[in-house]
Amino acid sequence: MDQTTEIAFQIILHAGNGKSNVMEAIQEAKHGDFSKADELVEEAGEELSKAHEYQTKLLQNEAKGEENVINVMLIHSQDHLMTTMTVRDLAIEIIEIYRNK
Repeated sequence: MDQTTEIAFQIILHAGNGKSNVMEAIQEAKHGDFSKADELVEEAGEELSKAHEYQTKLLQNEAKGEENVINVMLIHSQDHLMTTMTVRDLAIEIIEIYRNK
């Protein structure tokens, strides 16, 4: 397996963990456990930071003149990361709606 595909798998892993965290955070907020919801959003942020670090490796390699292999796995990983970042932002807003009910 090439380095780009390995990095893509890491991005998918951490973005997936982050998405799971924020979806669970919404459920906790729905049940009134805002401290747990906040904790899960924080954990999601940590997972997204890890995914972003892997993405940054790809960008740095390309900036050094190294070509990245563009494959479906890499495209999928980028889609997964960006979708999860959007879900996190929306989850934060949804949690605030529940908090202010």
